[in-house]
Amino acid sequence: MAKALCERNNSKRMSYIDWDEYFMAIAFLSAKRSKDPCTQVGACIVNNDKRIVGIGYNGMPMGCSDDEFPWNKGSCTSLDAKYLYVCHAEVNAVLNKNSSDVKDCTIYVALFPCNECAKVIIQSGIKTVIYMSDKHSHKVVTIASKRMFDAAGVTYRQYIPKNQKIEIDFSDINWNEMSQLPQTPTKPED
Repeated sequence: MAKALCERNNSKRMSYIDWDEYFMAIAFLSAKRSKDPCTQVGACIVNNDKRIVGIGYNGMPMGCSDDEFPWNKGSCTSLDAKYLYVCHAEVNAVLNKNSSDVKDCTIYVALFPCNECAKVIIQSGIKTVIYMSDKHSHKVVTIASKRMFDAAGVTYRQYIPKNQKIEIDFSDINWNEMSQLPQTPTKPED
């Protein structure tokens, strides 16, 4: 029935998501890879052609087992605190880039970047930060980030979602139908 409806409708679908929503959703989907029990953050870097050039999420550095290193919040002066070890999503996105550079790009992130990530964002040449939450705006690390962004000419703005949810339903495509395609007969061997 849905197929028949699609065949009769000559106009485009109007319920598609816009670019900001798409890239922020990619950042949120990337965050699902994080093993941090408290805060999962993802980042998506996009160039001026609306192409994704880097994705990252917060996690332990390569070679540092996320089963052996701590995930405790604790004090930053304690060796048992995750803050001493975890690579933030923004840093991972810059390091995982699939282009020669990220100059003049935009980064989409769930949380406003900390001061350490702000340094990496500025040094990498990213020019725009789009974030969802600024819940740490009162903290010194966020205030320092904004101060550096302002001095370096990096613009930032909060993204206000149009939808509270974007659902990914793997059953939207009938995989069984695809796997039941007729098999090409093979020639018997002599």
